[in-house]
Amino acid sequence: MKILTSTFTTKHNTAPFSQIKIEDYQPAFEANIAKARAEIDAITQNPEAPTFENTIEALDFSGQELDRLSSIFFNLNSAETCDEMQKIAQEVSPLLTAFGNDIALNEELFKRVKAVHDQKDNLNLTPEQSTLLDKKYKSFARNGALLSEDKKTRLREIDADLAKFKLTFGENVLAETNNYKLHISNEADLKGLPDGAKEMARSLAKADDLDGWLFTLDFPSYLPFVTYVDNRELRKEMAIAAGKKAFQENEYDNQENVKTIVKLRHERAQLLGYNSHSHFVLEERMAQNPEKVQSFLNDLLEKAKPAAQKEFAELTAFAKELDGLESLEKWDGAYYSEKLKQKLFSLDDEILKPYFKLENVLNGAFTVAEKLFGITFKEVFDIDKYHDDVQTFEVLDFEGKLVAVFYSDFFPRKGKRNGAWMTSFKPQYIRNGVNERPHVSIVCNFTPPTETKPSLLTFNEVTTLFHEFGHALHGMLANTTYPSLSGTSVYWDFVELPSQVMENWCYEPEALALFAKHYETGAIIPQQYVDKIKESASFLEGMATLRQLSFGLLDMAYHAKPQTIENVKAFEKAAMDHTTLYPDVAENCMSVSFSHIFQGGYSSGYYSYKWAEVLDADAFAYFQENGIFNTEVATKFKDNVLSKGGTELPMELYKRFRGQEPKPEALLKRAGLI
Repeated sequence: MKILTSTFTTKHNTAPFSQIKIEDYQPAFEANIAKARAEIDAITQNPEAPTFENTIEALDFSGQELDRLSSIFFNLNSAETCDEMQKIAQEVSPLLTAFGNDIALNEELFKRVKAVHDQKDNLNLTPEQSTLLDKKYKSFARNGALLSEDKKTRLREIDADLAKFKLTFGENVLAETNNYKLHISNEADLKGLPDGAKEMARSLAKADDLDGWLFTLDFPSYLPFVTYVDNRELRKEMAIAAGKKAFQENEYDNQENVKTIVKLRHERAQLLGYNSHSHFVLEERMAQNPEKVQSFLNDLLEKAKPAAQKEFAELTAFAKELDGLESLEKWDGAYYSEKLKQKLFSLDDEILKPYFKLENVLNGAFTVAEKLFGITFKEVFDIDKYHDDVQTFEVLDFEGKLVAVFYSDFFPRKGKRNGAWMTSFKPQYIRNGVNERPHVSIVCNFTPPTETKPSLLTFNEVTTLFHEFGHALHGMLANTTYPSLSGTSVYWDFVELPSQVMENWCYEPEALALFAKHYETGAIIPQQYVDKIKESASFLEGMATLRQLSFGLLDMAYHAKPQTIENVKAFEKAAMDHTTLYPDVAENCMSVSFSHIFQGGYSSGYYSYKWAEVLDADAFAYFQENGIFNTEVATKFKDNVLSKGGTELPMELYKRFRGQEPKPEALLKRAGLI
């Protein structure tokens, strides 16, 4: 336990993963909560009058050991979990929630914060200090400091329940993902599947002591299957299995969890004086209120829907012409989209994959960052890691000074949740004159290497890597004083700008030439492929936009007004009605595995992907006008967006970078919708 309750003596103060035992976590949480509680008591019992330094600053720097422990534990609970860890998560989550509430509902602490806030105009604060003071004051008001005692008690109960239900929701999705396996013993059933995917399936089968081929619901296994396998019945089986995760009326069913989470969120918002959970959430977002979000989504829907319907009609006609299909079903979408893409652009992932060896793509992301922001990445082998798959890097500036520690973790495995994300093991902040540098990680589920081939990425995986790397840059280049304002601690609808803008470099010949090299011959990707990648970038973009909008609208349907949800499936169907293209599949329900909004932090925030796309298209247009490696524009982006975290209002930071507010036309033009 001692290792988790004292300062680490490792290189760069990195997490000592190999020294941590699972049984250390629970007592370490209890000890660090007690320590953080003592730090809060020291603030409230300070006999001196409240000042910015002894109250606001002290509060922001309190509980650092607890925050560090939480980041290690919960990051591993996503990337390298087991039954024991999940049990500990269920035990410690209510403790953390209760402690968070003890702070938020601490009257003495709030009095001190309010006293400083009341004299704000006379304090001569920097913009960052001013933002911190506002955020601290609001966090009390928004978390019940002004409530009566009985309402505070109810708020504590709601928060404890929400913490448990969200955890259970995620555990159920992971269990359902792990529980499904499709075992194929007849190779004829795999006609159409590329060799690489087949080889990966053979390895999975071998690992389970089976002959033949094994497929799972992990994306690198699932996606090639539904995209390439000619056998329509097997595609159907796989697609339905993916769509009915946590919707099977078994012990992992999430329908009641969805209803309960929505109900508790609404009750919590009303208790705090808000009309709905969305009104509560959006007060702290660029979009400000649910009406603005609905209007934003509906405006895009109006523009994208005609294009989507036209594309769907073309795809349906193509499937009929090719295979005599009368109706296009969900398990046909990826398959016929890929066939049509090949026909229109003579381009398919299997032609491109040899040019996208994982190591080369990662080095490409590093080179792009070096050209834009003047940082270099050096792989090191003396930093502890939590799994053999993880790589560790020192990120240095041109003077050789440490900018960040960077971890990458790329392949699926049991105990790792699906998807891709960026996270942090230690934030950046400045204290006692020392600029503490961040420890940042990206976690993905890419196609792993096989016995005969290295990890070769699909183009979609290439853009995913650049996307998560954009988030990582936001964390790594942070340069703020206070940890709670550092890196990606920004408004939720602003956080996707750095990640989404980085994806643009994947489509530029000048950038592709740096890393898209054939893994066997070293030949740079042919220009005709680059042209086709660019040309196909907006392929079926109307349908893709409609899909994203459907998720955003579903999120708002759950959270923007009080809901009586008798049947989750029926509710979902009604909410997505205006965006539906494919016939409904009775056995499937998306809400029960919609982890972004029911487990992650995206409730009332899923729209932010599209919102950030408007920002990113407008921002990248600025790079294009001046050259995609223009250091002047890159420096403005670094100084006004990447390094500033949440120290000022996002629109102010954006305008300082761009010289104007973003225009949605850039996105519509890029997507081929105008």
